[in-house]
Amino acid sequence: MKIDNYGIILNVEHFDACVRFYKDVFDLPEMFSKTEGDFRLTCLEFGSAYLMIETEGVAVPSGKDVSRCPTKLRFNVPDIHQALASLQAKGIDAEVVENDWGSIITLFDPDGNRISIRDEAGFRQQAGLS
Repeated sequence: MKIDNYGIILNVEHFDACVRFYKDVFDLPEMFSKTEGDFRLTCLEFGSAYLMIETEGVAVPSGKDVSRCPTKLRFNVPDIHQALASLQAKGIDAEVVENDWGSIITLFDPDGNRISIRDEAGFRQQAGLS
């Protein structure tokens, strides 16, 4: 199978807040938006892929556990401590957790969807790419 493009569709309840979150916190540029009746979607650039945020989701603002949200969005960054400072400057309470396989920051979007930020160097080392 030849794949031309790939992406993730994220259904959310708090549509405007989630779109704003991914645009503001992760600087994801908007590709396009669409509204059909009560249904809305916004498609954001997600590296070489796309993150399509759509309505019709269910929020758990305190954070969804793995049974409610088995998928976690991962953002790899060159400097985990700079990423932490950026999050804190935007009012997001977070911390770096050091593991033997790398450093991560775990947080939730406004709907409670799970997000992880990881140091790229640790990922590359774990994958045998460095």
